[in-house]
Amino acid sequence: MKLLLLLLQSVWLIASTLHLSTSSNPARLNPLIATDSASSSIAGFLFNSLVKYDESGQKIIGDLAESYRFITPTLIEFKLRRGVKWHDGKPFTAQDVLFTYKLIKSPDTITPYASDFRVIKNVSVVDDYTVRVTYEKPYFKALEIWMMGIVPRHILKNERDVMGSSFNTAPIGTGPYILKKLEFSKQIVLEANANYFEHRPKIDKIVFHVIADPMTRFLMLKSGEIDIDGLEPMQYERQLDKPFHSKFATLELPSHSYTYLGFNLRLKKFQDPRVREALSLAINRQEIIDLLFLNHGKVCTGPFLPGSKGFNDAVKAPQHDIARAKALLKAAGYDAAHPLTFEIATSNSNAIRPYAAEILQRQLLDIGVEVTLRVMEWQAFLNTVVSPRKFETVLLGWALSLTPDPYALWHSQSDVPGGFNLVGYHSSQTDRLIERMESSTDPETIAAFQRQIFAHIAHDNPYLFLVIPNEINVYSRRISGIKPTINGIWEDYIDWEKR
Repeated sequence: MKLLLLLLQSVWLIASTLHLSTSSNPARLNPLIATDSASSSIAGFLFNSLVKYDESGQKIIGDLAESYRFITPTLIEFKLRRGVKWHDGKPFTAQDVLFTYKLIKSPDTITPYASDFRVIKNVSVVDDYTVRVTYEKPYFKALEIWMMGIVPRHILKNERDVMGSSFNTAPIGTGPYILKKLEFSKQIVLEANANYFEHRPKIDKIVFHVIADPMTRFLMLKSGEIDIDGLEPMQYERQLDKPFHSKFATLELPSHSYTYLGFNLRLKKFQDPRVREALSLAINRQEIIDLLFLNHGKVCTGPFLPGSKGFNDAVKAPQHDIARAKALLKAAGYDAAHPLTFEIATSNSNAIRPYAAEILQRQLLDIGVEVTLRVMEWQAFLNTVVSPRKFETVLLGWALSLTPDPYALWHSQSDVPGGFNLVGYHSSQTDRLIERMESSTDPETIAAFQRQIFAHIAHDNPYLFLVIPNEINVYSRRISGIKPTINGIWEDYIDWEKR
């Protein structure tokens, strides 16, 4: 009987484990400085924010905040949930919110998210469960910035170097899962938080398998060793069979992301707008979609996504025009005797991007531009190319919300160490539009400014905006409770069950 109980317990444990994959090791599991996708996705299970979007992606509701109210256009009061515990059992209070704000604003914390908090005049603690935030002026993202994860004061208050803190690989949050194991290049194990303030997640364990090779991830998915994953179009269209579809369901939606080729505008060769326009006209974006995405995507025309209020449908995709591209290059001083040359750097963590780089290389050769390629492992790429800005061009992607804030990517002041203005884009006109937009709280006025910003950036070509890929997610039919929404499949995941 004892042996039977042990066997049943073993089956139950396996059945309550959700297996996921990540293409790279997380850099830092601290939500304030987590900028890579692996860190951000894992930290999302470990931490909570004051507020979050509801399943429609339009309404802001409480998370660690039980409620909020605007006392004036520049003063918000948050009422916090009572009884919330950190993973180590200590109580969550308003002091943690104030401490998180101070940490974000500290000059010793290198975080691109600091720009979101620059218009805050004061954060004050009224009592253990009430926080008031005063802004210098009305701010269109007054609530959204508090979707940042809150960190524990009692753990980090005496930390001298938050960037190098052991907390970043052994985090303590309030989230539905607790980090139990972090084995770099192997797996990350999360266990259900029995004291989670909503309720204990029904799936007891989440295991992230760190697998850099896309083919290995795909084979593990097909064999059932991974429960949920995204598929590349080629895999979905040509490498699946009926037995796979009988075991996995599919959800395909336009992704909240785009792929781009970014120019390092600090380099003289890319400061000439004729060069950037020539390269844009030489790129056949639809060919990239046809060859690599098999029509599971659309051409990207600018920095905000279709469906968002800031999207400008008057801006059309550049028309492929080899003759015009050659003429622009010649006017800029480049010809067969003196060709334009540069390197495209990208990472192999995304299966498609190395192939996209090869297509760009071939297409640009049609106008006499000689391109070399550098494909790197993600962490090496991030640490030696992207972060220190040591590149000529980068082939990357951004994930965006439907209520985008252009300041972080496009304002001149975001061209700082740790900032998201990777390419060094500086435009006084764009800066002014962003600043005017941010001082408004009227949705239609904000959207009108965003559409102008969209048009200016698209005209300036700091990036070659390439593709908005569809997101093809597959998930095991053994999981129940999944409710696909416009935001994907992760809504209410604490209520999922796996049989």
